[in-house]
Amino acid sequence: MFQLPPSLPPPPPAEPHAPDRGSVEPEIKPNLLHYMNDNELFSRALTATSNRRSPQKHVPKVAFMFLSKGPMPLAPLWEMFFKGHEGLYTIYVHSHPSYVDSTPENSVFYKRRIPSEPVEWGTSTMVDAERRLLANALLDDSSNERFVLLSETCIPLLNLTTTYSYLTNAHESFTASHDDPRKSGRGRYNPEMSPTISISEWRKGSQWFEVSRKIALEIISDTKYYPIFLEHCRPPCYMDEHYIPTLINIICPKENSNRTITWVDWSKSGPHPGRFGSNDVSEEFLNQIRFGSNCTYNGNTTTLCFLFARKFLPNTLQPLLQFAPLLLNTSVQGGFVNGAALSGPTVLWHAPRRRGAAQVVPAVSGGVSLSLQ
Repeated sequence: MFQLPPSLPPPPPAEPHAPDRGSVEPEIKPNLLHYMNDNELFSRALTATSNRRSPQKHVPKVAFMFLSKGPMPLAPLWEMFFKGHEGLYTIYVHSHPSYVDSTPENSVFYKRRIPSEPVEWGTSTMVDAERRLLANALLDDSSNERFVLLSETCIPLLNLTTTYSYLTNAHESFTASHDDPRKSGRGRYNPEMSPTISISEWRKGSQWFEVSRKIALEIISDTKYYPIFLEHCRPPCYMDEHYIPTLINIICPKENSNRTITWVDWSKSGPHPGRFGSNDVSEEFLNQIRFGSNCTYNGNTTTLCFLFARKFLPNTLQPLLQFAPLLLNTSVQGGFVNGAALSGPTVLWHAPRRRGAAQVVPAVSGGVSLSLQ
């Protein structure tokens, strides 16, 4: 049995006649290419935000920001994830500037590449790319309210409507930010950062964050802490694991859940998480990732803790497409018993008996039904 958060409201309809920045229609897609440097970009994004209309007049969107080396080998799975939900999301891709993009015009990724710079693992260029993605997303579409960082090895674990509702109805952001007493945590703190950043404020967390618009603005407008990190956080201090977790801890700790929604396997020792190939992909494996943990969402206990997972190799595409009905057609229906909202509804999980057969499991004993198409 799996516990989901309380019933999530359905996504709102898209604004009539509003340009859908994530749509597959090439003619209504803006060209994200520009010639601003990062400082100019951040300034423009902040200015545009100060001049934007009241958020009540917008259908909120989720900005999906992909930090990629180049190609997107799992793009067909993401195409299925986004299909039919234009107006609820936007897409931004940061890839190596020398990468020759051959994305077809009918793809959701077409013309979603932002002006990029080379990124080297373990250096400040990783954080620069993250801030660049945030600034472009803030500038491009004033309806973007939630911002999630992903990589080309990430996969979605649920359909877009569930993901959208989970994020847009969340009271907090989802960024891991922990006080790690080990050598790989506090041991990376440089005393030269004091007094601007004290060791008690120092935090560590996963690079793969999800933040609200307010926190996104804090990240790109920061001129106090970023220079300190740039000067004093060098290997074995890795800026992408410490800068944003520490910044959020200092500026707005109560607005963060201190957990990530992107699942990775750290069971093996080493500086990098485990990678998964085609032989690893199975229904049992995917369901364990999706519902095998416990966490808190808006003050309620749930086993729906992860919306994405990584690192999946290119050869996992075909088996993942085979399991796409499991991943992308699972949705919460109901969430109320006798008119009362559930505080921690139980889901009775039943897989479809055969491919293509729709099965609706009724909500019983306080359960929330799942429909697997």
